[in-house]
Amino acid sequence: MKSIPACEYAVIGGSSTFNIDFPEELGLDYVRAIEDGLQFDTPYGRSPAFKRFELTTEEGESRHILTCRMHGWRRGVTRKQASQQVFWVLREAGVQKIIGEGGVGGINHLLKPRDVVVPNDYIDFSMRKDVGLDDHYLLIMREALCPELRRLLVETAARLTSYRVFDRGVYAVTDGRHFESPAEVNLFRMAGADVVGQSLCPEVYLAREIGACYAGIYLVVNYAEGVVESWEHRELEEIFYSEGYSLGRVIVETVRSIPAATRCNCSGLRKETLLKGIY
Repeated sequence: MKSIPACEYAVIGGSSTFNIDFPEELGLDYVRAIEDGLQFDTPYGRSPAFKRFELTTEEGESRHILTCRMHGWRRGVTRKQASQQVFWVLREAGVQKIIGEGGVGGINHLLKPRDVVVPNDYIDFSMRKDVGLDDHYLLIMREALCPELRRLLVETAARLTSYRVFDRGVYAVTDGRHFESPAEVNLFRMAGADVVGQSLCPEVYLAREIGACYAGIYLVVNYAEGVVESWEHRELEEIFYSEGYSLGRVIVETVRSIPAATRCNCSGLRKETLLKGIY
């Protein structure tokens, strides 16, 4: 079993890049895959397979990135366990900047399939509430999604793609794997949600727990149930299989453009727990 390599950056792959060999298939001459199929023993079970790749910035700096597919979800492993495995590895690697991606359903009537949303907030309707690593920290979710990473994702997506890019939005998190009912979607809409998906939580909690910046970029793949019109499996399939290259390049270019000096307050939004006698 190999030791966990030191990496400052991570990409948590979702459905948008699932069907490409990320990042090799992007054909970027400044990106080089180093190791694939890396699995590690964690306190929560054997981790999913990670890939380590290297990119070179325009200034000639080398950056090492860890990535895994589909949020680490696998058959026979609960999503809670998968999330703990992934973030335990990222913590041990020393990761400081994390970008997630995935597909979402559009709740806001202004959104259309193939729009891109970089959310600034979330509402957690899932049952996966108590998902952590050590319980040593009080997590402040005031700016759960790093404003600096969000800005870079929006700028890069607007520059490299023809997508309509929305620089804010509220992500409603559900358990899945089923799609939500029209009544549930209406409830989320009344609560102020713009999109619905299944992956942002508990990742946003775990990122804060390990002291890392976290942001996500999400492709609208269908109208949520009861919104505008009923979605078609054919269109969902077409988006699923065709948009990975564009989203993948946006993510890699964003990692490439992250400033060396931190400009956000993410690391200051976790505090030592006051419950010393319990944890």
